[in-house]
Amino acid sequence: MIAKVFPGKCKGKVTIPPSKSMAHRAIICASLAKGISRIDNVAYSQDILTTIDGMRSLGAEIIKHDDFLEITGIGKITECKQQEIFCNESGSTLRFFIPLFSLCNKRIVFSGKGRLMDRPQSVYEKIFKNQGLSFQHENGTISIEGALQGGEFILDGDVSSQFISGLLFALPLCDKPSTIVIKEPFESRSYVNLTMQMLEHFGIEAEFSDPNTIYIKGNQEYHSGCYCVEGDFSQLAFFACLAALNHDLEVCGVHHNSQQGDKAIMRILKHAQVHFKEIVNGYAVAKSDPCGTIIDLADCPDLGPILCVLAAFSNGSTHIKNAGRLRIKESDRIAAMECELKKLGVRIRSDENDIYIDGSTAYEGGVKFDAHNDHRIVMSLAVAATLCEKPCTIHGAEAVRKSYPQFFDDLIRIGIEVERYE
Repeated sequence: MIAKVFPGKCKGKVTIPPSKSMAHRAIICASLAKGISRIDNVAYSQDILTTIDGMRSLGAEIIKHDDFLEITGIGKITECKQQEIFCNESGSTLRFFIPLFSLCNKRIVFSGKGRLMDRPQSVYEKIFKNQGLSFQHENGTISIEGALQGGEFILDGDVSSQFISGLLFALPLCDKPSTIVIKEPFESRSYVNLTMQMLEHFGIEAEFSDPNTIYIKGNQEYHSGCYCVEGDFSQLAFFACLAALNHDLEVCGVHHNSQQGDKAIMRILKHAQVHFKEIVNGYAVAKSDPCGTIIDLADCPDLGPILCVLAAFSNGSTHIKNAGRLRIKESDRIAAMECELKKLGVRIRSDENDIYIDGSTAYEGGVKFDAHNDHRIVMSLAVAATLCEKPCTIHGAEAVRKSYPQFFDDLIRIGIEVERYE
């Protein structure tokens, strides 16, 4: 799909879609519980549909309604209806599933598309081989065989928190207790906290015995229940930055007390001298004159692309540090944003772990952007396009279906002109 985004002012109010991170976790927990659960406020993005399909293969009965799921869980992992589990392009799905599906104690093959199967999985490979289990990552697939056992797990804290969360879903179902020791620096701690919050909601005991050690009792059972998915701060970031650079906007549908790591967007905006205030279920963000600042992405890497746009249209220089993990996402997001923003004339450079941007408040636009098959690149470039003097086209804009299929519809609702072509 090609999306042509025109310059223009946004206005009014936008309701942020539900958190993909929380929906993944809720669907997995409810599917493992004995009994019927209801998950409200679910958006059926490509990633979420992938997790639903995977949990169905373990035997969960999942009925989709317009905006909620009715899930009859399995209570105990005893079988897998499919030998091959397709994870599409969802890194969360793949890394959450590997330890869980091992408990079937049979050969399981995971596949995907895009860059998914190229993303690092050495953490699990080491764990499986240390336990004498089979783990083969080759020819665009990962195959495992053998059931993960409880015990002690020592993980580096500067790799994806998805590995820790994946273990947290599976280890309560093992016979013996487990500990996960996370070595410093412990990055993306907030995502681990979200997993533990969801586990507690569904009756699982897992707690920090010290700041870097999680203790998990063995032989536990998930309990069914109801859960309402909160709004997604990673998606709010696109509209909050749009408002800061374009025109006043109310962004609604989120909790002020959320534990999501990407809530850091509000702190970052404040440091950049963007004006906003809390309103019921959201924020009123004012058109401001953002200034350059130092941004640390260690705990909120998904904010990287839109913060490159914020920096490009801010006054002064911005240094985005601890950004290295952006290079192993759906695209190399540092390289992608550097390539596309340079088309506008943005002064941006990077090294392996840092991005440096000298901002300006005016760019001509009229360029052809490439989406790099990455939903967050598409949405970030769309925000940039609204601020240029001439409309820009985004080729491969269908990538938004991965996480936010209604993104362009929401842009149109708040007054931005968008034309789409297949």
